[in-house]
This record gives sequence, structure tokens and C-alpha cells, in this order.
Amino acid sequence: MEAPQDHDKMIEEPLLSKPKGGFKTMPFIIANEAFEKVASYGLMPNMILYLTREYGLGAAEAANALFFWSAGINFTPILGAFVADSYVGRYWMIGFGSIASLLGVFILWLTAVIPIARPQQCTQLISCESATPLQLLLLYSSLAIMSIGAGGIRSCSMAFGANQLIRDNLKDAGLRETFFSWYYVSVAVSIVIAMTIIVYIQDAFGWSVGFGVPVLLMLFSLVSFFMASHLYIKSKANESLLTGLVQVLTAAYKNRGIQLEFQSTDHILYHSREGSVLSALSEEFLNKACIIRNPEKDLTPDGRASDPWSLCTVDQVEELKAIIKIIPIWSAGMIASVTVTQGSFFILQATTMDRHITSNFQIPAGSVTVFMVGSIAVGIAIYDRVIVPLASRIKGKSCRLSLKQRMGVGILLSSMSMVAFAISERVRRETAIEEGYLDEPNAVVNMSVMWLLPGLILNGFTEAFNGIGQNEFFYTELPTSMASIATTLYWTGLSVASLVASLIMSIIDYVTTRGGKESWISTNLNKGHYDYYYWVLAIMSLANFAYYYACCKTYGTSRADGGMAVEERNKE
Repeated sequence: MEAPQDHDKMIEEPLLSKPKGGFKTMPFIIANEAFEKVASYGLMPNMILYLTREYGLGAAEAANALFFWSAGINFTPILGAFVADSYVGRYWMIGFGSIASLLGVFILWLTAVIPIARPQQCTQLISCESATPLQLLLLYSSLAIMSIGAGGIRSCSMAFGANQLIRDNLKDAGLRETFFSWYYVSVAVSIVIAMTIIVYIQDAFGWSVGFGVPVLLMLFSLVSFFMASHLYIKSKANESLLTGLVQVLTAAYKNRGIQLEFQSTDHILYHSREGSVLSALSEEFLNKACIIRNPEKDLTPDGRASDPWSLCTVDQVEELKAIIKIIPIWSAGMIASVTVTQGSFFILQATTMDRHITSNFQIPAGSVTVFMVGSIAVGIAIYDRVIVPLASRIKGKSCRLSLKQRMGVGILLSSMSMVAFAISERVRRETAIEEGYLDEPNAVVNMSVMWLLPGLILNGFTEAFNGIGQNEFFYTELPTSMASIATTLYWTGLSVASLVASLIMSIIDYVTTRGGKESWISTNLNKGHYDYYYWVLAIMSLANFAYYYACCKTYGTSRADGGMAVEERNKE
């Protein structure tokens, strides 16, 4: 008789307690991320114009600021994930990120509406003034705060949404897959809206309105997240995997005095969990992190390490080895991403070209990069729906590029994209000079902006092959326990790529201005030589392909390319 009563209680309890989480929380989480994406991506394209026209910065100086901003936006999510996992939890990290993003966008809007926040514009009566340190501090602080905010939201949004679908009474396991699908759709749609509608508003209605719309969007983002706070499952923070990797280095250093070569490996006791396997003693220094010297002192009664900063598990050591092994291939992919970060210069070129679609409508200069975003999807579709079926039909069997081959194709495409931009810029510059615009950098030449299309498309294809290939490769090669790190390696590469791009540009700008010469990266595009700059990047990308090929040879067989199959056959 008691069993039915207990069953009734189990049925009634969820109804009375209103269980948290579930699919009802998804609209609020997705809206938070989508509004943040529209706000931030809507500001990026035209920012080079805002810095050069409103603050009087040179093209090289403005591009440097944007390189650092891009590096910050791509790197802070890694820090955000670490802080969320180790200390505050994902809910509070997203909330903090939303507030910071709103504050950053609001400060940027203030620079547009308050006249004294930026230099006076050049007129016949007023000479050009440079921005004061205080004005630049206000401007750059807004970009820095936005980077911090983006790190808080982007580091945790997807994982926090997935957490809401982990419930014992969740019958439809396909809901999680549905969430991920809608999440990626919302991100893609948000970026397209940002690069078209938001950029158009800035061009048509000015900076005050154009920066004001992102403020409202971030306000909606903040409100949409917090209004569902009572519905969320809020998991507590635990130890981050990154902490474990640092512990390995620390423990290995502390145990550096152990001499493995004078001991028989049969007598070495390793600290490990059940089922852990040490691959080899090749990484001698790292293996010292998991050697038990005194079981009574090093281990607790339940078998755990007394001091995790002096003794680590075999799994931790193997995870760090896996990271070290893929670093060379990761670095090659990072260098390829340098070509993708040149968007500010593409926009400067677009401002001097005919952008009319009809006699009454022209594409905003900041929107030309949407062709690059769209070509990513086109590149994926062409590969999956055209190249693979055609190649399979010709060979009579399933035929696909390996992940290494796909990344290699992407690196070659990165070089080709720079060649395309170099050619189009040479034609644009020669046309401007022939039309008498050498000293008129803002003049529109008789040349269609569609000349930029081949380079933009090849840039998108670079991401479709190399970028997506990197994500899949890292996820496949790293242990399952490192899935979170695998998904952030690509964004770390983009962050480093922005810094490398800044360094390359600064060196070229410095070298080419020696002796009082005009910089290749001059604010006046017609006097500069951006075509030479693109040729340098093209040659570097080609050299990077040779480096990548050497890295692949050194890496050996990967799991994705048959390593797993070989391993399974050996077990049999």
C-alpha cells in the first residue's frame, strides 16, 4: 500500500516545487548571447572609420587598436571560463559579463554624443587636433570593458544552456541537440544582422544613433538573462582543468631532482586513478609530477594526493602531454588566421570604391565583410555537397579529406586570399592615381567594390577549411576530459593571431617610413602601398604552409586520420 503513495508523492513533488531548468530557459539564454553578438559585431566593422575620422588616428594606429581589441575579445572567454569553473560559477559569470558589456557600450556611446569626449573636426576655421590622452583613455577603456564583458558571456553561455537540460526527468534527449542547433543559428543570424542592419544604421543616421542601438540591445541582453533567474539551474564552481595542468608543471618542477634513468620503471610507483595508463617515459620531466616517493606522506587514506601541487595523477600528466603535442599544428593554424584579421583594411579600401547596388542604394563599407561570413557557409556546402560526392563517385568509394588535409587546404587558401587582395588593391590604387586622386584619399574611384569579392570569398573559405578543421582536430585529438579546452584553442589562436598581425603591421609600418618615405600602410591609401603589404602576408602564408607540412610529418598518425582504427585493431 505504501508504494502507490510514494509514487504519487514523486509525481506531485516536481509539480509543487516547480523544477528548475529545462527548455523553458533556452529563449532567455539564447537571447542574452544573441543580443550581445549583435551589439559587439555591429560595432566592429565601422570602428576603423570612427577612429580615423572622429579621432584623427592614422590607419596603422587605428588598426593596431582594433587588433588589440580583437585579441582581447577572443582571449577573455578563456579567462572567463577559468574563473567561472574555479570560483564563481557560470550564472554569475554571465551576469557579470552582461553588466560589463552594457557599461562598455554605454561609455562608447558617450564618446559619440559628448563633443568634448573626442577631438574637434577639421574645418577651414579649425585646424586638425590630435586626441588628448584623456579622450583616448575614455575610448580605449570602453573597448577594454566590452572585451571583459564578452569574455564573461561567451565563455559560459553555451555550457550554461546545456546545464539546464541535465535533469533526471528530461525524457527527450534530443532537446540538447535542438538547443545547440538553435544556439549556432542564433549566432550566425546575429552576426549577419550586425554586419548589415547595425552598420547601415551607423552610416545612415550617424554615430550617436548607430552606437545607441547597441546600448539598447545590451540592455535587452541583460534584462532577458536576469528575468529568468528563478528558473535556472545554477551549478557550483569546481576545480578547473586549467588548474590541473598548471599543477602538473608545478609538481614536475618540485620533483625535478628525481633521476628516472637510474631506476627501474618496475619499481616506480605512479599516482593514478583506476584505468589510467601512462603512455611512455619519453616526457621525463612531466612524468616526475605523478611519481609517489613516500606513499604514507604523499597520499591520504582514501588514496588522494595530500598536496595536488606536489603530486598529480597520470591523467593530468597525459592531458598536458596531449596539449604540448598539438601546439605546433595549432601555431600553424594561428598564423593562417592572421590573414582573417585584416578586415579593417578591407573596409578602408571599400570606402574609396563604388558600392552602389542600384542608383539609390549602396552597400555600407562596413558590410562588405558579410561576404566573408557568408562564404564560410558556402565553402562548407560546396565541400560536403559537391566535392565529396563527386570525388567519391570518381573513385568508387567514400572519399573525404582528412582533418590535416582540410587544414592544409585552408592555409593555402589564406595565401591565395592575400594575393587576390594585393591584385585588387593595385588596380584600385592605379585607377585612383589615373583619375587624379593621389592627394584625395576619401575620393571614390570608378571601380566596383566587387573587386574585393574574390579575396573576401577566399578568406571565408580559409575559415571553412582551416578554422573548422582546427576545431574538429583539437576535439578529436585531445582526451574527452579536455573537451572544454579543445573548444577554446581555436579562439586562443585568433587572439594570438591578432597580436601577431599587429606586430607584423607595426614592423612594416616602421621599416617603410624610414628615411621620411610614405608608409605602405599610409592613412592615404592612394599614397601607400597596401598591395605590397598583402604580398608580404601572402608570402608568409605560403611559408607557413611549408611549416605546417613539416609539423604534420613530425606529428605522425592522428586519431582522426586512422590512429583510433589502428589502436582498435591492435586490441583485437
